[in-house]
Amino acid sequence: MPQGSSHRPHQVAVIVDEGTNPFEVGVATELFGLPRPELGLPGPLYEVTLCTPAPEIRMNHGFFTLTGALGLDAVDRADTLVVPGRPDNVLPRGPAVLDAIRRTHARGARVMSFCTGTFALAEAGLLDGRRAATHWRWADSFHRLHPKVLLEPDVLFVDDGDLLTAAGSAAALDLGLHVWRRDHGAEIANHVSRRLVFASHRDGGQRQFVERPVPDVRDESLAPLLEWAQERLGEPLTVADLAARARVSPATLHRRFRAQLGTTPLAWLTGERVALACRLIERGEERLDVVAARSGLGTAANLRNRLRRVTGLSPSAYRRRFGAGAGEALVS
Repeated sequence: MPQGSSHRPHQVAVIVDEGTNPFEVGVATELFGLPRPELGLPGPLYEVTLCTPAPEIRMNHGFFTLTGALGLDAVDRADTLVVPGRPDNVLPRGPAVLDAIRRTHARGARVMSFCTGTFALAEAGLLDGRRAATHWRWADSFHRLHPKVLLEPDVLFVDDGDLLTAAGSAAALDLGLHVWRRDHGAEIANHVSRRLVFASHRDGGQRQFVERPVPDVRDESLAPLLEWAQERLGEPLTVADLAARARVSPATLHRRFRAQLGTTPLAWLTGERVALACRLIERGEERLDVVAARSGLGTAANLRNRLRRVTGLSPSAYRRRFGAGAGEALVS
């Protein structure tokens, strides 16, 4: 997938159709359209273009009318196309919008949808036989309309290579930060997430926060425990250690993690350790045993296995792509 380079920023086009959710357009522009001087780079890594099928587009619920955007031919210059959602997802998109989505994907660009934008990708015929996510509230109607799509109704987002789909408006932020990590590594993605004041990493496989009955007694926040654990990732922490710190049983801790984070204590701990390992590699640490020890992954073999599972890259390939000493091999 093409990425931003020193010669040309990665071009992101956002299709704004009639009834589009303004928040998701804002997410795309916030993630990819703002200058980021804090990164200390000579130029922007991404540039955003809004494109519309008509000169004036009435946004969701008529909050405002968008004018001055470019036409749909702007998608032909995009490296990544973003399709936000809209509430009237059962109504088909216009032929011009669907054609723009199809031809963007056909020439090899990356296509992303936010929330019910997944419906548009499915209408365009891109998702048959492919994995995808959409908002839990519309999962049943999506399945009825597009039964050939491999819908994963209970995850935050799905990265299926050249097609990426986010389950909801907030999950669009998770997917966008995932793209930053995928394109430019964990260290830069962390800078972006800090500016957003948003969690730096929620794995796409986490559960959506669907409607559930409110418990009689509300569980305490996990935030103090998470902060405590993040400062000790290099130590031999276990789920039992986390439970002891929280002064609850492992079973209770598991329930709280599921309820508040949509994942398990072990999965969260492993994810934090992999993210730390990525940052250590990006900062120039070449010794795999040191990276494994400092991140709490234990051995170089476990580090290789976990990193490949999360990023699809070996430690050497990860460092060549994102590290300070590009081109140099990691010391095994």
